[in-house]
Amino acid sequence: MKLFIAGLSTETNSFSPLPTGMISFQEGSIHHGDATRDAVQYWTGPLHIWRDRAEANGWAVVESLSAHAQPAGPTVRAVYEGFRDEIVKDLRAAGGADVILLALHGAMIAEGYDDCEGDLIAACRRIAPDAVIGGLLDPHCHLTELMLEAATLLVAFKEYPHVDIEDRARDLFALAADAALGLTRPVMRDWDCRMILAMPTPAGPMRGFVDAMSARERREGVLSLSIAHGFPWGDHPRAGARALAICDGDADQAAAEAARLGRALYDLRHELNVSIPGIAAALDQAEAEPRGPVVLADMSDNAGGGAPADATFLLRAMIDRGITSAAMGLFYDPGAVRICREAGEGATLDLRLGGKHGPMSGDPLDLTVTVRRCASGLTQRFGTLPAPMGEAVWITTAQGIDIVINDIRTQTFHPEAFTQLGIDLATRRYVCVKSSNHYQAGFNPIAARVIPVATPGAITPDFANIPFTRRARDYYPAVEDPLS
Repeated sequence: MKLFIAGLSTETNSFSPLPTGMISFQEGSIHHGDATRDAVQYWTGPLHIWRDRAEANGWAVVESLSAHAQPAGPTVRAVYEGFRDEIVKDLRAAGGADVILLALHGAMIAEGYDDCEGDLIAACRRIAPDAVIGGLLDPHCHLTELMLEAATLLVAFKEYPHVDIEDRARDLFALAADAALGLTRPVMRDWDCRMILAMPTPAGPMRGFVDAMSARERREGVLSLSIAHGFPWGDHPRAGARALAICDGDADQAAAEAARLGRALYDLRHELNVSIPGIAAALDQAEAEPRGPVVLADMSDNAGGGAPADATFLLRAMIDRGITSAAMGLFYDPGAVRICREAGEGATLDLRLGGKHGPMSGDPLDLTVTVRRCASGLTQRFGTLPAPMGEAVWITTAQGIDIVINDIRTQTFHPEAFTQLGIDLATRRYVCVKSSNHYQAGFNPIAARVIPVATPGAITPDFANIPFTRRARDYYPAVEDPLS
């Protein structure tokens, strides 16, 4: 057996003011066939697993490009085409493969390409028409017709926060190996759930749903089940939730399983459509909480959804209220990072912070701050895998709000984004994180209460009124019962 592995991913926010170009990928992760020679990262973990499993089976392994960028606006056309062509060239040079495994996202859009993953998988299929091709997907994918047609297997992470990436990578390898050895004949079918919502899985209705979905796998010919939550801020005709079933040789069974799974999710739509308070109401709730720390999630300025991560709306409101004993991060402001590092630890200076990327960032804040700590090369955990923070600086405002600013745009995944710099969150009354949901895995265990906040910004959670131009408004909650 010969295994070919590669990775290419970013999540495209069609409404983001930030283009995704080569610098974004360089800042994220680029390896030209040598990702598995370096330490495991969030981006490259699946490739490490696939190489290890293949070599344990005595397979030959050909490793190609691994390129990944933080979510932002559409990818520059030449950048996408260059990455795709590199993978295709390597596959052709290898003489094809028996199994091709790709670490993807599923919601990558480039200039001139609405479906980068489908285009890439189809290009690999043309070179290796008989190969088993598997794609590992983020659940916030669009799950397009071309992806389903060109791939043999598509497997999405089941958890949101995505703490199961490595488990799903192992699942995909096992499914692909069985298919390549002729032990199974995978058939995929999907079902449109006609809904666009946030569907976190740690608790509530999605916890039981995911557990039941997992228990159903490997029974009565069901090989794999996935839910594509969809990416709400990708202006794509297939944006929204879809159920995906893979069965062994039986297309009718796969269609029935996908419909059963999708209908069960659809029936939870009212429970999942929770009301999220705005800034004023959220701060009222936080101030009424007798214990701390209270974790406030700045949902709409989440870099993980393509937002700039420099919005000042929540911070300004806290300053206006005179709130103290608070920590906030991660605040993306490379210019401010440079100024603070130049001034050095212990310096007190006037600093213009945030509000630099357009109306969705709000206005800059002019603050008097003290530089408490400067650090390089820090990472924070996303699940079990490290995600880079770049140059990070802890500053404290004259009012007493601690802010972590950095020069790599990334959401706040874990308390160590603060604690590594010396901020003791247990002594802070409020902790504000720029994240929509992934923060929960790390912050829920330390929080007296968690309050998501519907701030203004690039990914505001008003799902009924996303300004789509290419996606029909035939989904819940834009329509009360779109399946009626």
